[in-house]
Amino acid sequence: MADISWLLMTYKVPPEPAAKRVALWRKLKSMGAVYLQNGVCLLPRTDDHVRRLKMLENDISEANGEAVILETVALDSAQEAKVLTRFKAERDDAYEEFIDKCTDFENEVAKEVRANHFTYAELEENDLDLKKLQGWLAKIRKLDFYGADRAAEADGRLQGCMAILDDYARRVFDAHDENR
Repeated sequence: MADISWLLMTYKVPPEPAAKRVALWRKLKSMGAVYLQNGVCLLPRTDDHVRRLKMLENDISEANGEAVILETVALDSAQEAKVLTRFKAERDDAYEEFIDKCTDFENEVAKEVRANHFTYAELEENDLDLKKLQGWLAKIRKLDFYGADRAAEADGRLQGCMAILDDYARRVFDAHDENR
């Protein structure tokens, strides 16, 4: 066992205002935290995570709550595997949602091709959608601390979306005689 080190944060915040609880939950999830139960989450131990958790601890204190941050390791390899599985499953869920959006993108471009709708406005709209997909996948990758199973599939789907848009762009340019 490599003794992977994690940061364990436990916290309690007043139930009202609910917006503060939700904001805290969102911040932790955006960092890639995995919840073991309500108010108990884990993150890989990095200097960035230490800094950000300490800032959140201060926010919790200002909201009349309590927080404790601990550095921890798994008791044995079976416990470590459980934690790694949780991290990977959360990222796989994110990759799955991303892959679904890639399907939507592919269907949208295919619809435009079937309709012979080759306009610059549509190309620009699809290009913007592709940039959103690229940014989204970059965010997921940043939180994929342990190499989730669907990462390669997501990368492949993004590459496919890029190829589809390149082909659509060629058709738009052909329709406007810009490739001649």
